[in-house]
Amino acid sequence: MHSHQPELIANYACETGENPLWHPMQRRLYWTDIPAGRLFRYDPATKRHEQCYEGRPVGGFTIQADGALLLFMDRGTVMRWRDGELTTVVEEIAAERELRFNDVIADPRGRVFCGIVSDAGEKGRLYRLDPNGAVELLLGGIGCSNGMAFARDQRSFFYTDSLAHVIYVFDYGVEAGSITNQRVFARLDDADGMPDGATLDSRGRLWSALWDGASVVRLREDGSVAERIALPTGKVSSVTFGGDDYRDLYITTAGGNAPQPGDTMAGGLFRVRMDVAGVPEFLSRIEVPVHAAGD
Repeated sequence: MHSHQPELIANYACETGENPLWHPMQRRLYWTDIPAGRLFRYDPATKRHEQCYEGRPVGGFTIQADGALLLFMDRGTVMRWRDGELTTVVEEIAAERELRFNDVIADPRGRVFCGIVSDAGEKGRLYRLDPNGAVELLLGGIGCSNGMAFARDQRSFFYTDSLAHVIYVFDYGVEAGSITNQRVFARLDDADGMPDGATLDSRGRLWSALWDGASVVRLREDGSVAERIALPTGKVSSVTFGGDDYRDLYITTAGGNAPQPGDTMAGGLFRVRMDVAGVPEFLSRIEVPVHAAGD
């Protein structure tokens, strides 16, 4: 067990708190409550946190190279958000009008790998959004598209299907943004909960948040669990490193809309001070359409 105690940073009782992401230019952490269509941010220097957006559901977001946020919403819509102003980047993806984005991640070249959740009649998918706005389907037949990470050498790509309880690894081609040779990296027992959001540390080890598993785990190269940090609430949804030295592990949780009896922390944001550092996430470099250049 990890000796460091998780500290409750903010509790907005999120229904599905998700996608914690450190904004290196602002030195703040952002996260989303997906179904409620709310975004929050936390400034560790002042210890202040606030809701900064309310609107359509935001399944995930990246930070653009210019510091704006790129919001991945319902219907396959992508919008740039800056100082409260929204600009449409992708109007919608026709195949996703009934569904929404879930986890997203920028790749080393500024593209965005963006997953779609499934529903009763439709399996999830994984797309790649290129800097010129082109959208390419990479994978289909996914139970629930979730946590992703690029290996330190940029030759491998980790990808989570929560409902399958599996984290896959692919060969990744940085030049083309291609993923090939899909294989199982880790398979989590049902008793562990479902693997959800993920991040990589500076030693190249993958961390996975365990939904209904009340913990985040660090996985060895063979996919086995090397370390576990217990959380005081069950629905642990995602994890990222932040802070100026990237040694603060931020963890989002869910279930604040209908917590278990006695669980006052469901949907809260937690922080754990770590011995190992993370690495900065890549910035997205998606071009905003010319008609929106004046905003």
